[in-house]
Amino acid sequence: MKKVLNIAFFYAILGLVSGVYYREFTKMRDFTGETQLSVVHTHSFALGMMIMLIVYLFCYTMKIHTLKNFDVFFYFYNIGVLSTITLMIIRGTLQVLEFDLSSGLDSAISGIAGLGHIAVTIGLVLFFLLLKKNHHENIRTK
Repeated sequence: MKKVLNIAFFYAILGLVSGVYYREFTKMRDFTGETQLSVVHTHSFALGMMIMLIVYLFCYTMKIHTLKNFDVFFYFYNIGVLSTITLMIIRGTLQVLEFDLSSGLDSAISGIAGLGHIAVTIGLVLFFLLLKKNHHENIRTK
């Protein structure tokens, strides 16, 4: 359970730092256009901190962290969120720098971000399967 709380705290810090980075970097570069950096802050808080705090509550109340596939869920989900956020930061920084992406680099960034989204989706499916398994085990023991 401690690792869940620690990663939630990490995402909170990441959300705060990414918000400052967005504000200061765009101000320093006199950038007023659209950039992926504007949503890294909210993604870090919502997909990172808030989801991990919800997972922590399920760990505390339903002991889902003791189930066999909890670590698989945990790593799939967090690798997906971190890779997605990382690619958002890379793309957003390149947008602010007004870097002209080649079609290959643009496709690579999109592809890797897509893999991150797939990992998040797999993680969410695994999370719901953990909840269902826990629910069925609790019904059988009552």
